[in-house]
Amino acid sequence: MRYLVTGGAGFIGSNTVDELVRRGHSVVVLDDLSSGKEDNLAEIRNKITFIKGSITDIEVVRKAMHEAEYVLHLGARTSVPRSVKDPIDTNKINIEGTLNVLVAAKELKVKRVVFAASSSAYGETPTLPKVETMQPQPISPYGVTKYVGELYGQTFGRCYGLENVSLRYFNIFGPRQDPSSPYSGVLAKFCTAFLEDTKPMVFGDGEQTRDFTYVENAVQANLLACEAPNASGKVFNVGVGERISLNEVLRELGKISGKRIEAKYEPPRDGDIRDSQADISQARECLDYDPQVRFEEGLARTFEWYRATQTRAPAKAEK
Repeated sequence: MRYLVTGGAGFIGSNTVDELVRRGHSVVVLDDLSSGKEDNLAEIRNKITFIKGSITDIEVVRKAMHEAEYVLHLGARTSVPRSVKDPIDTNKINIEGTLNVLVAAKELKVKRVVFAASSSAYGETPTLPKVETMQPQPISPYGVTKYVGELYGQTFGRCYGLENVSLRYFNIFGPRQDPSSPYSGVLAKFCTAFLEDTKPMVFGDGEQTRDFTYVENAVQANLLACEAPNASGKVFNVGVGERISLNEVLRELGKISGKRIEAKYEPPRDGDIRDSQADISQARECLDYDPQVRFEEGLARTFEWYRATQTRAPAKAEK
């Protein structure tokens, strides 16, 4: 099989590419390296085709998609705070870029597009767990762009017969998540804070909860969604169906690291939701999705990866 992975040098993308290569597939990666890193692909670089370019350039997208059977569209601006700060850039990449991917996929007659959607589409609705039939109510520009991507995919299915699946990721974490960006995932920042003996920063009181999902589970969902029968046009939650507070995460990191470090608490950020948890029954039924790595094991693996790979830079956070 031949796959195109947009954003394939990024965190989730590179982990997905690794698994595709391990399974013996032909893989093309399209990434502009604005947040992804070629180093993420170093171990399999000679086994893939890498194209540096943006999904906002439809000609580049067409070139990368040539002869692809499946498209895993993971390329995006992925930060809620960044979308609040710069909604125009997020809109251009996440909506216009997604439209380019869908147009090219229609033209080149790919078998299916799998779209990296987001749990942020649900917004601050109080009902837990989140079920795919709930009415989306995003509270950030990022959430809006991801929901629009779902709608565009479904519309291309109805108008042009393009098979598509949207996966609403719930707080994916794991190796290769960049802790240095101000828009990084919270667990990447927490792990490096513990390694550097600095105070991890918590926005809010720390009792907000998330369905933290180890990246290996997301990779499993990505590949299942490519070929699952009767899945086209549908949206699926990708999580583990559990939730844990940020304060509980900090306590677990204390156990893993053997350190006692106090957090620094700041006011909540605009666009952040209070609680999140996935109902994954539809993904279990239709995709045969079964998350194999639970939170505690995933956090331990992630911390060990940062311990093994982190460059020891001078601590910047408050001691």
